[in-house]
Amino acid sequence: MKKKIVSVLLAATLAVMSLAGCGNQASDKTSTAEGKNEVEAEEGTFLIGGIGPVTGELAIYGMAERNGAQIAVDEINEAGGVNGTKLTFNFQDDEGDAEKSVNAYNNLKDWGMQILCGTVTSTPCIAVAAKSSQDNLFQITPSGSAADCIGPDNAFRVCFSDPDQGTKSAEYIGENKLAKKVAIIYDSSDVYSSGITDKFVKEAEEQDFEIVAKEAFTADNKTDFSVQIKKAQSEGADLVFLPIYYSQAALILQQANSLGFETTFFGCDGLDGILGVENFDQKLAEGVMLLTPFAADATDELTKNFVAKYKEEYGEVPNQFAADGYDAIYAIAAALEKGECKPDMSVSDICEAMKKAMTEISIEGLTGEKITWDESGAPDKEAKAVVIKDGAYSLME
Repeated sequence: MKKKIVSVLLAATLAVMSLAGCGNQASDKTSTAEGKNEVEAEEGTFLIGGIGPVTGELAIYGMAERNGAQIAVDEINEAGGVNGTKLTFNFQDDEGDAEKSVNAYNNLKDWGMQILCGTVTSTPCIAVAAKSSQDNLFQITPSGSAADCIGPDNAFRVCFSDPDQGTKSAEYIGENKLAKKVAIIYDSSDVYSSGITDKFVKEAEEQDFEIVAKEAFTADNKTDFSVQIKKAQSEGADLVFLPIYYSQAALILQQANSLGFETTFFGCDGLDGILGVENFDQKLAEGVMLLTPFAADATDELTKNFVAKYKEEYGEVPNQFAADGYDAIYAIAAALEKGECKPDMSVSDICEAMKKAMTEISIEGLTGEKITWDESGAPDKEAKAVVIKDGAYSLME
């Protein structure tokens, strides 16, 4: 295309309502990792694969990223594509499982995938990154936050890493004087939760609050949190840090309420989705804070237009994962343009051009202004926090 990717963003914001329904048609053409591809590999387009859970307990994450990415694909195609070449997007379900994610990757390779936007969760992302590295296929994960998700030099990410989330959460709590006594409830069997916790504990040593309890659970025991809650309660914690996923957090809030434990809860991006948990009383989440780079109530034009379009196409307010998926596609488009890539180039040649281009581009994203990347694959952007107020996420001042 003749205009730069920044121009695509601006043009897309002026066409909010004109693309209604485009994303639905394509995003419905998904399949499981075991199934066949239903998205046609259109010749002369860049073939972008996506992997994440659209079934199972983590489906909120995968569906949001799929939808956000599809909106970005539609916008870019409507504006003329990348250097005149349009994008074809094919998202596969992995149920949040590493083995199924690798199966999905192989399925997408058979389809003709040239670039991967995925995976959504960390453990599958690490497994797939090992495969994409062998193939020298460019990969950018919207939300795989474990450190090893970007170990290979072909792998980049949009979100903060687990260590970054732990450090920035402790800094935010300390600098804003949110608590004096902090308890942690985390999943010691999960790389995401453990990675955040380790850095949080280390940074807490530099902050003006005390960790009075550090209570673990495992994947084999993630329904009864009474012991962990009672420990935090007995130690007088005025804030409980939850570096865990929303499904577990919803149970903790319910059980804390039953035990009469009134405190402040603070989490990371894994809590995004808690308001969508079935049969969960949203009033219990009132005042819950989480570190996130995206707030749907932000007043900038890019966010307002994205939220309006997402509501129109999918009938709900987008969460951070939708914004991650959106930004990942725009990063791909910017790197393809900067690298002067063509759809008839080999997968390896596209990857080499994009790896270099990623360290030279800057995008105005939903999850950060002027997002840049270094050679490690990590993004540079500012952290934000939101609080749940009246059943919605609101940006904290």
